Amino acid sequence: MTGEALTLLDLTRRISRAVAAAPGLTGVWVSGETSDLRVAGGHCYMEMIQKDDNGVPQAKARAVIWSSTYGVLARKFEEATGCALRSDMKILVCVNVNYHPVYGFSLVICDIDPDYTVGDLARRRNAIIMRLRKEGVYDLNRELPWADVPCRVAVISASGAAGYGDFIKHLHVNPLRLRFETTLFEAAMQGERTAPSVIAALEAVNSRIDDFDCVVIIRGGGAVADLAWFDDYELALNVASFSLPVIVGIGHERDVTVLDYVANTRVKTPTAAAEVLLRRVGDAYARLVDTGQAILATVNANISAQKQHIAYFSGLLPALARNVTERNRQRVGQAAGESINAAVAHIAGLHRQRLEAMAELLEALSPEATLRRGYSITRIAGRAVTDSSGIPPHAVVETQLAAGKPLVSVVADMDSL
Repeated sequence: MTGEALTLLDLTRRISRAVAAAPGLTGVWVSGETSDLRVAGGHCYMEMIQKDDNGVPQAKARAVIWSSTYGVLARKFEEATGCALRSDMKILVCVNVNYHPVYGFSLVICDIDPDYTVGDLARRRNAIIMRLRKEGVYDLNRELPWADVPCRVAVISASGAAGYGDFIKHLHVNPLRLRFETTLFEAAMQGERTAPSVIAALEAVNSRIDDFDCVVIIRGGGAVADLAWFDDYELALNVASFSLPVIVGIGHERDVTVLDYVANTRVKTPTAAAEVLLRRVGDAYARLVDTGQAILATVNANISAQKQHIAYFSGLLPALARNVTERNRQRVGQAAGESINAAVAHIAGLHRQRLEAMAELLEALSPEATLRRGYSITRIAGRAVTDSSGIPPHAVVETQLAAGKPLVSVVADMDSL
């Protein structure tokens, strides 16, 4: 061994001084992807990683933003990007290289360029959009037809969020007293669980698809930084291909997520989402009222026209009645006369036939007809005798034949014979 041996502390101190004095290691802009980011004691700790095209890490370094700087940089970043610093983000930062005898090599971040991250977020969003277009699902939800009266609403939101309460109040308490049926499917609307939670809620709605007319995805209050969690391919795919129209109301006017591009309707607040439904159902109600009024006007016009017709014919009725009565009277008189004459003639003929028949019968039954048939009539004192036992002896009897004078005879006394 030549020279004096160094302690580990001496060596690390030499490295630390060398790093601090080396040119090009102070105020260097470095790009990388954040990992394991956490905030503790006001300081922000993370790892910066560089990956190849296959996602394999090629370089890694610990990084820190001290509390004296973190507050300023965090606000700067969030105001520019709409997102808070978090893991799995590409960032461009200005660093001072540091080497500590105990903690080793690290990067101390002293500035950040939000535009780099904005560009990366836009690239990620554009990549998702291009993929959905290529797969032919980008326009599906935006082209879905709406129900005539979309009053059965599936709501995906966090139950305790103020925005959800605003949506429900604005929807159900409306001047026209329109009635809606709302069902909440609760989901996390911030943090890493956002995408899988909303997807699970969409699947739950899909299992009851016939119960609803549309879906509303709203995010009540909270940090704008949480919007980045909605820029997720799987979530966008589920919204784009959902079989009911989807209204998305998350973020603020200047904030955009990939869901805003694929949803049927994009609004920026839960209250605005309620307004969309109120307007659609209100338009349907107005059309119904207009139709009812048109029907009423048509009915009233028809009634008025019929009243005029009735009045017109009411004026004509007396004269028409007189004319009709006179014509009918003449027709009846003529017809009655003809009918009566015919009836009288018919009845007279019938009576004549009956009289003739009776005359013939009387003629046949008359005494003269009887005498002509060979019979005779015996009379005593002008009265016809029908029983010989009642004739006294010596009575004078006249016998009438069919012709000639009556024969006169005296009844003999049978006892003297």
